[in-house]
Amino acid sequence: MKATSLLESQHRRIEALLKQLESGVADHQALLGELADHLAAHMAIEQDIFYPAIKRVNDDLVNESYEEHALAEVALKRLLATAPEDDEFRARVIALKELLQHHLQEEEEELFPAVLGALDKDALEQLGQTMQQRFEVVLAGGYASVVPKGWSTTSADVSKQSSQRPARKGSHRPKNSRSAA
Repeated sequence: MKATSLLESQHRRIEALLKQLESGVADHQALLGELADHLAAHMAIEQDIFYPAIKRVNDDLVNESYEEHALAEVALKRLLATAPEDDEFRARVIALKELLQHHLQEEEEELFPAVLGALDKDALEQLGQTMQQRFEVVLAGGYASVVPKGWSTTSADVSKQSSQRPARKGSHRPKNSRSAA
């Protein structure tokens, strides 16, 4: 599957989960956990694989995407810290949904068409395969496996810093570069 098609299908899944949360479904905890895991895995593959691979296509939009991911992650952390019966819960669901809607629309309407024009079919397929494999690993590890604790550093910050460092032969990202939430 092409990288852009994979991301679009994940976008639809995240939108569906948010819609269920907004509607007031009974099992908030399970739904929140599923949303957190899917969103964290989705953002991880974009930040660690997709954005570095396509940065040359639209540097400004990729930088903006990292920032939008950071904001979405903070909004998700706030939502996860809120009890479903609290007055703020529904407002935080809506705020996260609206932030993500803007981000997804911008990706799908501006970034993805540019990527489709710049990368050939084989490159998009290979990128999609790599991203799908990483998504499954991160999803199995869950939200806490890729999202740093606290409020001052986000997974977007960690990914962007890692992608900007010059690669050294034999060097790898430390295992503990991201700590559990």
